[in-house]
Amino acid sequence: MIDFGVNFKKQEDIAKKFEKYGVKESDIEEKFVRSPGKGGQNVNKVSTAVYLKHLPSGTEVKYHKERTQGLNRFLARRLLVEKIEENILGKMSEKQQKIEKLRRQKRKRSKRAKEKMLKAKKQISCKKELREKIVH
Repeated sequence: MIDFGVNFKKQEDIAKKFEKYGVKESDIEEKFVRSPGKGGQNVNKVSTAVYLKHLPSGTEVKYHKERTQGLNRFLARRLLVEKIEENILGKMSEKQQKIEKLRRQKRKRSKRAKEKMLKAKKQISCKKELREKIVH
């Protein structure tokens, strides 16, 4: 296993996902390029951006958000595995499930559900009014 300078448990998790989806390090083509955009001297001198290509599936990833090459290598691999997982599982992938859950949560309530909720609120407010009358 390659040491990326990241928590050992995180590296193990990626190794397990690689194994689960049949991704081998030998199947990955890795290149280092200079990061685009702002960042000063470090960005202009050092090739910190990482380009990965999984040869059997043709999935490509380019990652350059962090300043260190090691961390970018780790995060690029994580992103690569997520993309391969999405291709294999489709709708059942974790990322897709989270997106669907958010979509359901943000969806507008149906007319009937809204009426039911308002009716329940009205009942609670009536209870509170009765309590106030009894106490005073």
